Amino acid sequence: MRARTLFGLSLSLALIFSMLLSACATPTAPPATEAPKTEAPATEAPATEPAKTEAPATEPAKTEAAQPEAKKYEIAVVVKLTGIPWFNTMEKGVKRAAEELGVNAYQTGHTTDDPAQQAKVIEDLIAKGVDALCVVPNDAKSLEPVFKKAKDKGIIIITHESPDQVGNDYDLELIDNKKFGEHNLDMLVKFMGDSGEFAVYVGSLTVPAHNMWADAALAYAKEKYPNLKQVGDRYPVSEKVDDARKQTLDLIKAYPDLKGILAFGSQGPIGAAQALQEKGLADKIAVVGTVLPSQALPYLKDGSLKHGTLWNPADAGYGMVWLAKYLLDGNKVTDGMDVAGLGKATLKDRVLVIDAALDITKENAESLGF
Repeated sequence: MRARTLFGLSLSLALIFSMLLSACATPTAPPATEAPKTEAPATEAPATEPAKTEAPATEPAKTEAAQPEAKKYEIAVVVKLTGIPWFNTMEKGVKRAAEELGVNAYQTGHTTDDPAQQAKVIEDLIAKGVDALCVVPNDAKSLEPVFKKAKDKGIIIITHESPDQVGNDYDLELIDNKKFGEHNLDMLVKFMGDSGEFAVYVGSLTVPAHNMWADAALAYAKEKYPNLKQVGDRYPVSEKVDDARKQTLDLIKAYPDLKGILAFGSQGPIGAAQALQEKGLADKIAVVGTVLPSQALPYLKDGSLKHGTLWNPADAGYGMVWLAKYLLDGNKVTDGMDVAGLGKATLKDRVLVIDAALDITKENAESLGF
């Protein structure tokens, strides 16, 4: 009985001791349980690059459509005929004006000096819708109908070497036409003397300026040099070198006492000088007239051409385009105004005159630069 009691007591004490040890031990974490999955709110996770916002453009955003470039004025220069040195030189001035003035300017024309063909060229330009026409007329009268068509369409018209032109806006001259004709006659007399037979060449019988110079020279001759005698009538050969050469050869045969040739038109003096070279008559017959320095130089040097006169045709080309743009811009022409930096112009009856005449001799021809 006693042994059984002691065994029960020992067992009870062991159980109590074990329970005390468990109570003093560090509690362990409960086993991991996976949290129930719930749908995360729809928020955008940050990207590896920051979210793009509208960055300011390098150029300000355009609020309206780009405006088209302003239309350049189209200015056509129509010459008497293309392909000869005079108008090749004029074209240089036209091209310079196009570049410096910011306009679409160009030179055109026909390969012959036929007035009807020149009128057709102008008709085509009117149909094209150019803003301005600058014309060196072959026949002032024949251009009046086409000029009226141009004016009806609001096209500006500038002429050159046509001071009596009807239907244009203005005529631009780089010489005083009357003085120019008289001066050329004075130069002829200087080399042939104030008496004897002489001939007069023009480009054609309808070219305004050439015939104006011839009229002035012949009227002056009657007044100042009564002993001069004109042979035949004026000869329309000064637009082509070979025409003037052939005419001179014919005159040498027909008038053995011929002493002088006054040639208006840049190719006339050259052709006449060539004929004198062929016949060895440079010391007997004096040739003077309108020439380009570069073309005339060899003839001036050998004496087959005695004297030349001119203005720079490149200046005329530039001046016409400048004046056309000046009017297209809404400006008014006034007496004494400076035209294209070429000089002050006198204004009378829609004719602007700048005194830019040049004497061309064997001494200065090379230095004139055109």
